[in-house]
Amino acid sequence: MQLSIDSKEFDKFLMVGDKVLVKPTNPQVKTKSGLLLPPLVQEGEKLQTGYVIRTGPGYPQPSHVDEDEAWKKKDNRSAYIPLQAHEGDLAVYMQSAAYEVSINQEKFLILPHSAILMLVRDKDLFE
Repeated sequence: MQLSIDSKEFDKFLMVGDKVLVKPTNPQVKTKSGLLLPPLVQEGEKLQTGYVIRTGPGYPQPSHVDEDEAWKKKDNRSAYIPLQAHEGDLAVYMQSAAYEVSINQEKFLILPHSAILMLVRDKDLFE
């Protein structure tokens, strides 16, 4: 299933929980021996790579409330355990866990943080 969203302001997109928005890189179109791979074979690969565009706040953690004192202010906000993935990281992820979305006619994937197997963080990548 493909979801199409048209929005001019990309900064308004917020990811929920442990979800990560990834812009897939161009898949390999040739094998090592030089054979051209059709698009269905490229998309059917178990592992893919892409750049992390947005991340959610992390894994929700139950709030710690002391029930012993009635006068203590109770905070109902949830705490989160942050994700390892950061915006700009190159992620190696399992394709089977990804959901495809089209934003401004570009292909993006939403996947849970647990589907990411490896991250490559290079600060000089975008300089």
